[in-house]
Amino acid sequence: MLDAKFIRENPDKVKESLKKRKDPFDLDAFLSLDERRRGLLTQIEELRASQNKIDTQMKALLREKKDAKEKIEEAKQIKQKISDIDSDFKKIDEDFKDSLLKIPNIPDQAVPLGDESKNKIVKEWGKRREFGFKPLSHIELSQHLDIIDFKRAAKLTGSNFVLFKGAGARLQRALIDFMLDLHTKEHGYTEVWPPSLVNRQSMISTGQLPKLEEDMYNVGEDDYFLIPTAEVPLTNIHRDETLDEKSLPIYYTAYSPCYRREAGSYGKETRGLVRVHQFDKIELVKFTKPQDSYDELDKLLADACSVLELLEIPYRVNLLASEEISFAAAKCYDIETYAPGIDKWLEVSSCSNFEDFQARRSNIRYKDAKGNKPAFIHTLNGSGLALPRLVVVILEQYQQKDGSILIPQALRRYIDDREVIKA
Repeated sequence: MLDAKFIRENPDKVKESLKKRKDPFDLDAFLSLDERRRGLLTQIEELRASQNKIDTQMKALLREKKDAKEKIEEAKQIKQKISDIDSDFKKIDEDFKDSLLKIPNIPDQAVPLGDESKNKIVKEWGKRREFGFKPLSHIELSQHLDIIDFKRAAKLTGSNFVLFKGAGARLQRALIDFMLDLHTKEHGYTEVWPPSLVNRQSMISTGQLPKLEEDMYNVGEDDYFLIPTAEVPLTNIHRDETLDEKSLPIYYTAYSPCYRREAGSYGKETRGLVRVHQFDKIELVKFTKPQDSYDELDKLLADACSVLELLEIPYRVNLLASEEISFAAAKCYDIETYAPGIDKWLEVSSCSNFEDFQARRSNIRYKDAKGNKPAFIHTLNGSGLALPRLVVVILEQYQQKDGSILIPQALRRYIDDREVIKA
């Protein structure tokens, strides 16, 4: 979240940020609420000071065995006033804190202004394959090879769930092992195996709540949430902690299943693997000093891109525009690769710098060697990568005329040196 003092002292900057994002948040109403809250707090503090003064006078009278009834009555009246004002304050304070959580992060100056059409391609790698035949979609290929069963997945759960089988399941496992090995052995990340359920505070800390609650799966009785991404448990590992400067940067990676209701996605692509409610993903999370975070974002992006380069899959990197970046992000790159069978560019990773937005919500700070007051760290994360769309691209990019699939060279040692998936 943003610092309330910063908002109070820089309302025009925050309003400009909301305008860039096309976010309807009413900042004037928030500032009015903040003013009322601080006014009540001042009244409470003044009354408590008076109460303390009267308590001192009352005790002095009692010690001297003088009549203290007047002071006792005055103290009771002040106590009642404090109670009445405190009741109002608690309600306003709750509204204030809830509203503060709904203000999005301020986009970095490098972020283009506008909607999706203003996204900026900043990198392209590789050359799209030219086919001597009409490429099939991953849906047609998976049916032909009997490696993904969409119909039975729907029977087991419902629409937009997936059942991998045989070589399809093996491909999933190979990709997970390949990416975890790459990030831990080559890129310096520590592997974590996090829980798939988190509490409400964990979701608030990373910014999913309250903004996106309708898109989340909530286990109502316990008020736990199925994680939408391993970003949530990984970032919350250090919630309410003060880290030593010497420990930074910290890199974590994790495999996890991810769950999203996608409540606002009606009308978008819903067939096949492009948009599903449960999917697998390798997550990359960083904790850094503020002055290092944008250099670390570049490294994070390179780590994610290296997966595609090793798999020899062409891609492009988009710098997202102000209306496209997530609620919590200050700057975000999307990595996209082309799926020829469905003729679409698919996002397989988003790499974001949240600056201190998540750290402030999570209360994660660091102390330096100079003994300065602990400061909030910066957090970053990215997919390294998300599997469903990566599988789409591998099936469609590596398909052969007979409907078989060549396995990328880098993956073969993870799949018993198998070179092809065929019927």
